[in-house]
Amino acid sequence: MGASRVRAVDPEWPGVGARIHHSVGMWPALLDDSTEVVGSVPGVELLLHARAWPFGTAEIRIRLRERDGECEIEMIEHGISRPESWIPDSLQDWAVYPRNRECLCRLALIAERATDPSAGDV
Repeated sequence: MGASRVRAVDPEWPGVGARIHHSVGMWPALLDDSTEVVGSVPGVELLLHARAWPFGTAEIRIRLRERDGECEIEMIEHGISRPESWIPDSLQDWAVYPRNRECLCRLALIAERATDPSAGDV
């Protein structure tokens, strides 16, 4: 959701060390950078470090939980480099909430379409 475009995805994705190569911003001020998998427990959690120079690095934790036969996804994002790391987590949570909510809504649409046989190929 935060990326303007995805340029490439390493074939090892979502293995530890694999990266998504993305651009952030709007033309003509696009910045090319990457997001790296730094931890993975398949079916449980994915831990990412998203870079967007010169803005720093964010840690994104995506957790999956089975709830009533469905999958619940939790997304937690915090800045881990200065100056963002100096901002209290509660303020960071408030600041990224709209973007992360939209990201999860888009993911839900993709997942629901992929599991709906009447939707055709995704």
